[in-house]
Amino acid sequence: MYKIPESVLVVVHTRALQVLLIRRADAAEAFWQSVTGSKDHPHESFEAAAVREVREETGIDARAPGAVLRDWQLENVYAIYPQWRHRYAPGVYLNTERVFALEVPHAVPVTLNPREHTAYTWLDWRAAADRCFSPSNAEAILWLPRFARP
Repeated sequence: MYKIPESVLVVVHTRALQVLLIRRADAAEAFWQSVTGSKDHPHESFEAAAVREVREETGIDARAPGAVLRDWQLENVYAIYPQWRHRYAPGVYLNTERVFALEVPHAVPVTLNPREHTAYTWLDWRAAADRCFSPSNAEAILWLPRFARP
């Protein structure tokens, strides 16, 4: 079954703008990123995908008391990296990524899925943006001070 070329990017952060980054397990280099993932089925909402992906990749409950999930109503369209293109249907080269932020009360413990990620860290938002391999992820983190607080 092919991946759906619609995904979420969820910047998990504290009120003090400490950002959670996780390191991909399937990359030869140290690819650090925020929570990302594709929809499970075409009718899954972006919000439902965001909640699911956060839980699957970090063990964090986006619906827990004190957690605030914000849909930034922004979408990035980008070329799928060649090393991951085989996961999509033939002829699919672009992905649409919806951007969310999840504010948690503090740097909460993280439980990684070792098939997907090998390490995590909490960093100041500027340092987190510098460490991301994905330009759209780094850009979202740099927007965090403007979007994080209502």
